[in-house]
Amino acid sequence: MKTSIVVAAAVAVLALSACDRPTVVVPAPAPTPPAVVNVPVPGPAGPQGATGAPAEKGDTGATGATGSTGATGSTGSMGSTGMTGAEGMKGDKGKSGDTIVVVPAPAPQR
Repeated sequence: MKTSIVVAAAVAVLALSACDRPTVVVPAPAPTPPAVVNVPVPGPAGPQGATGAPAEKGDTGATGATGSTGATGSTGSMGSTGMTGAEGMKGDKGKSGDTIVVVPAPAPQR
């Protein structure tokens, strides 16, 4: 039994040491030089293009509906009749005899 424990410990040590691999460091690749992009330089302006075709005229919109006629107002009520005025005093009876005629003054000329 003593040897079986020693053999088992030796196998465990070999098994655990076999799994421990050293880390491999891979160097980073060298940076690539930036790509050269040629930018075109604008040249002189070209000739003017042809005139475009005239646009088509659009359709006219529909006419709206006519509004309804308003209601006629009601007739006002009739006013009441005024009160009869008081009767005046009777005058004295005139004297018979001379008749006096009053003539108004003439209107001024304009």
